[in-house]
Amino acid sequence: MTTTASHHLSPAFPGRAPWGTASKLRAWQESALGRYLETQPRDFLAVATPGAGKTTFALTLASWLLHHHVVQQVTVVAPTEHLKKQWAEAAARIGIRLDPEYSAGPLSKDYHGVAVTYAGVGVRPMLHRNRCEQRKTLVILDEIHHAGDSKSWGEACLEAFDPATRRLALTGTPFRSDTNPIPFVTYEEGNDGIRRSSADYTYGYGNALGDGVVRPVIFLSYSGNMRWRTKAGDEIAARLGEPMTKDAVSQAWRTALDPRGDWMPNVLRAADQRLTEVRKGIPDAGGLVIASDQDSARAYAKLIREITGTKPTVVLSDDTGASKRIDDFSAGDDRWMVAVRMVSEGVDVPRLAVGVYATTISTPLFFAQAVGRFVRSRRRGETASVFLPTIPYLLGFANEMEVERDHVLDKPKKQGEEDPYAESEKEMDEANKLEDEDTGEDEQMSFEALESDAVFDRVLYDGAEFGMQAHPGSEEEQDYLGIPGLLEPDQVQMLLQKRQSRQIAHSRRKPDADADLLELPADRRPVVSHKELLELRKSLNTMVGAYVHQSGKPHGVIHTELRRVCGGPPSAEATAGQLRERIKKVQEWATRMR
Repeated sequence: MTTTASHHLSPAFPGRAPWGTASKLRAWQESALGRYLETQPRDFLAVATPGAGKTTFALTLASWLLHHHVVQQVTVVAPTEHLKKQWAEAAARIGIRLDPEYSAGPLSKDYHGVAVTYAGVGVRPMLHRNRCEQRKTLVILDEIHHAGDSKSWGEACLEAFDPATRRLALTGTPFRSDTNPIPFVTYEEGNDGIRRSSADYTYGYGNALGDGVVRPVIFLSYSGNMRWRTKAGDEIAARLGEPMTKDAVSQAWRTALDPRGDWMPNVLRAADQRLTEVRKGIPDAGGLVIASDQDSARAYAKLIREITGTKPTVVLSDDTGASKRIDDFSAGDDRWMVAVRMVSEGVDVPRLAVGVYATTISTPLFFAQAVGRFVRSRRRGETASVFLPTIPYLLGFANEMEVERDHVLDKPKKQGEEDPYAESEKEMDEANKLEDEDTGEDEQMSFEALESDAVFDRVLYDGAEFGMQAHPGSEEEQDYLGIPGLLEPDQVQMLLQKRQSRQIAHSRRKPDADADLLELPADRRPVVSHKELLELRKSLNTMVGAYVHQSGKPHGVIHTELRRVCGGPPSAEATAGQLRERIKKVQEWATRMR
């Protein structure tokens, strides 16, 4: 077989193919297919970044296996109703007919197989087992991590597809943060004794970006002052991005997302301006706001209508009507869609180019899935823009876009250690529920948002941070919102550096009295958690203690000298950047004395 196309693969497949890929497989798809055909394994796990073309790879392989009579039928298992229909439509374009409405009984001879959901398999595993036993079956398990969503789903998949002739597992995001083993995935023990998932083929975001298969993502982060009242009646004020306790971060975050404050309207206005700029190069570019719940989604939709004068598409749950609204939005050229959480995974709307992360879900899995909605490239030079609140976890995830992760079965945890990758599996489960029901979150974290404002904070791109703080509507903010929507990745980096240099030069010409925001570039204003700040203070005190023995000077004298040389307040009030500067300086002094 030549891997440029299967025997009946349409030259136009997939529809709306990214630039340069319509008539042949992408290099990674060809490579992965070649690896499969060399070994012909029963189980194969392909990990490919969202937007890379997992569906094309899987269906090309399915076509080859059917044509060579290795299998007689195909079963696709997808996370949602909407996704199983997308699979059936994609398969139909290359002549594989899948029934997305199958529930029981004999399958019509008009079909080559079925498309079902993990939930559907969980309800009737023996039905699917019998189908696999009667005819040689290829099972495609899309977003395989969902088979670990509950013990019953994992057991049902094992029961249903154990007799399958071939099993192809696909995933586009980091694996689960719990330790539920995923069916049909191989785990290998490392030198540290920890078992990790072993993929047969991996194509990460970094590789896809280098190949031009996905868009580079520009993250625009907004800070601001938040004020809220706790359950106990205390009024608290804090600024997004400043070190806070975990509970305070959560409440400040939710205050920012409250549609009655000023933060959300300002960020939505900025996102709409960004979308206008992007549409100069991509005329049909669309935007997506990912909301936490139905009430917020409706309120954000109202704000967007006030800002743009046009009513956005609103998707509240994964029902039949929602699926049609998504399809209509995808095929049209409307500006905005507002959706509740679970739409973030698997929704194929290639024209989405601007996003607003307006949910408090803080798992790396959900974040990666959400960002994955915007990276699907259609032609060379397209960029994606995602707007975020300045929250330590989110900025950490944004800076780690290119990190490849495996599913870890054994997670030794030190006493008191916080692990953001193992903390919020419950959030992920809630996010993927079919109904947007009340999760009881408000009762657990009862508080009242009082007021909020927004401040442009920084741009994150390719692991680097750019920009100084700026007020909404200012020239400085417009500089970043006006970055062209069609740029090569290296051009994005160069342009951001130029914009920051211009902003710094402009800042130096302003009188000090006009500087009401922190006049430092982003790389000198690191966003850290409360715990990380405590660690920095501890590290500085340790370094100063060591230097006391080396120099013979008292602690107080050294701390005073560090403040004089580096500037800033006492250690207890110093920022993370100031503490790091002092640690570096005392290390420099100690080295000189050796």
